[in-house]
Amino acid sequence: MKISILCVGKIKEKYWNDAIAEYKKRLTRYCKIEIIEVADEKTPENAPPALEEQIKQKEGKKIISHIDSKAMVVALAINGKKYDSVSFAKEIQKDGVNGISHIQFIIGGSLGLSNEVLGLANRKISFSDMTFPHQMMRVILLEQVYRGYKIISGEPYHK
Repeated sequence: MKISILCVGKIKEKYWNDAIAEYKKRLTRYCKIEIIEVADEKTPENAPPALEEQIKQKEGKKIISHIDSKAMVVALAINGKKYDSVSFAKEIQKDGVNGISHIQFIIGGSLGLSNEVLGLANRKISFSDMTFPHQMMRVILLEQVYRGYKIISGEPYHK
């Protein structure tokens, strides 16, 4: 299975990059993992809604240029379906059993994902009703994918 994370923006902080590198290393035992970053658009403070929408559209076009038409596209969205770790693992396993060889998770920028990107998603998932910084969300997603593979493999994991 190939897992791609399409995300908006670069990570500058060493501690986030270290955590991401650690989970990527752990995941190589279970899948091929890649992170594709697209440039974020600068959002002025107190930007009007119309400008925010234009920014989401621009970021969305960059994301869409990397979407694989054969992949299972999973958008992280606050109004998506919530899973516990075991159910999340079962979704990954089910995708593999159904012949899906590539899952692309999409993490938007600070304004979220454009409607066009959300419309292309096969599945929308939410990790919480809370909002997390995109840097942290990458780590949380990688940890849950890693945990999912541990569950699928019947290996112990922290509960």
